[in-house]
Amino acid sequence: MKSIIALGFTALLSFTSIAKSQNKNTENNKSLLWEVSGNGLSKPSYVMGTFHALCSKDFEMKPKILNALENSDNLVLEINYTDPNETAAMQKMFQADKKITEQLSSDEAKELDKILLKYGTTLQNVDNYSSQALYSLLLNKAIPCPMTEVKMYEAELLKNAMKNKKKIKGLEKVADQLSAINKAYDLKDAIIQLKRGDDYAVYLQKVIETYKNEDLPALNKLMKDERFMNKKQEEIMVAKRNKNWAEKMPEMMKSGSSFFAVGGAHLWGDDGLINLLKIKGYTVKSINSL
Repeated sequence: MKSIIALGFTALLSFTSIAKSQNKNTENNKSLLWEVSGNGLSKPSYVMGTFHALCSKDFEMKPKILNALENSDNLVLEINYTDPNETAAMQKMFQADKKITEQLSSDEAKELDKILLKYGTTLQNVDNYSSQALYSLLLNKAIPCPMTEVKMYEAELLKNAMKNKKKIKGLEKVADQLSAINKAYDLKDAIIQLKRGDDYAVYLQKVIETYKNEDLPALNKLMKDERFMNKKQEEIMVAKRNKNWAEKMPEMMKSGSSFFAVGGAHLWGDDGLINLLKIKGYTVKSINSL
């Protein structure tokens, strides 16, 4: 369960940060699946924008996604969840170097304790949590269904890929992701977001509906709400990671057709993977048919 929540936590950080600049593109962008070809590739690869945690009623694995995965040699996720070392490292997202109460004044601790009551817990119960782990409370409250009804594209893609003996790879290590999270978020940030829980729940529903419509430009417009991620956090969590990934992807695509599945936040904008791959000389086009 912790790995599920950790995966959902990553979604909470990455999906609320779709790049805020418009992609210089006039083609039909209403798709979450893109084909990458040209620039010396013998076979096309694919990039999909995922939503890491959705209620089963909102989840759909469209035929075009399964077809693209079937035509690929590798499944490349943000992290290789089949690596036992990476799975173990994910638990560090919940480990605190210092108790929350040791980082707050007495008045701040009392205020946080009151806030946590809305999430069905107390400060005493979460005192050993990392500040990042507090975000999982926000996600759990905002998702309009029990965790037992949550489905994740990464888990379903992974299940399919393993069944069909695809190679599984990762674009980064858990340590890289944790480093970015620690630079972008601190305890005060987590408390601010917990205060906005009701607003986030409403906001998340709008995001989900727009995601289901596969409309990246509309998502880009929707995501300009800085209540949930400031420019510094966006630079660290999205832009820098995209640039790092765009440097690794060419070699992966050369070694075999790859299906890249990353949070939807990472596709759009000048610093999005679509644009970064075009800059490198690849032809990147949306796949709209089912």
